[in-house]
Amino acid sequence: MTVTIPDDRAFASFKAECLCEEGWSMTYSKGAVTVWSQGLEEGKSIHKIKCRMVCKDVSAETMYDVLHDIEYRKKWDSNVIETYDIGKLTVNADVGYYAWKCPNPLRNRDVITLRSWLPIGKDYIIMNYSVKHSKYPPKKDLVRAVSIQTGYMVQSQEPNLCTLTYMAQVDPRGSLPKWVVNKSSHLLAPCAMKKINKACVKYPEWKQKHNPGFKPWLYPEQSTLPTIPLSELSIQRAESLEKIDESSLAEAHEREDSD
Repeated sequence: MTVTIPDDRAFASFKAECLCEEGWSMTYSKGAVTVWSQGLEEGKSIHKIKCRMVCKDVSAETMYDVLHDIEYRKKWDSNVIETYDIGKLTVNADVGYYAWKCPNPLRNRDVITLRSWLPIGKDYIIMNYSVKHSKYPPKKDLVRAVSIQTGYMVQSQEPNLCTLTYMAQVDPRGSLPKWVVNKSSHLLAPCAMKKINKACVKYPEWKQKHNPGFKPWLYPEQSTLPTIPLSELSIQRAESLEKIDESSLAEAHEREDSD
């Protein structure tokens, strides 16, 4: 399979899956956040999760900006180790790197993804999948994970109210222990959604002081990224990467109180 940039059908398919509840098991529902999962079984390598949150005091436009703004992510995302854009493919597609902290004592992960985005009426979609680039091989101290398909859908409800749906189909390249599987749907995902909501509330004030007019995701002519030819990319196949067995690891004591 060659690397392709998602077309309108791919975005429509992603939106339909975000809205669909058939085949999903609800694992968490509290306040404004609901989480569903599919095939989250101990020892199974592919994990599929979907979270939805009603975001008060946040417009769809602000949410879309926050999900895109890589400089702001470094400020609010406490899980990020390193993140940067590698290059652009089209006006609404690029390639980027993201490394994140995993719960102790798991090894931290990273990914290289092809990301694309599209406003559809009053909705916005950002989605990605893993690719390989010869200049960015796996690192010794990180496990290279695989995003089969991950993304966000933002739906405008009112001028200052939106719904955020996050859906991820990921191969973390390792047999995960049961406590991680449970924690991802009951604690980590809801916490991440709430953190995004808080970040959105603070974004307009932050952006006013940090290059307020610079939004290349809205104004592609602002982008200073080098153009990458598709021929430099290939599909990142999970089986070509290191697979580790972390299934027997116990949860670190300092995190137990957070459950």
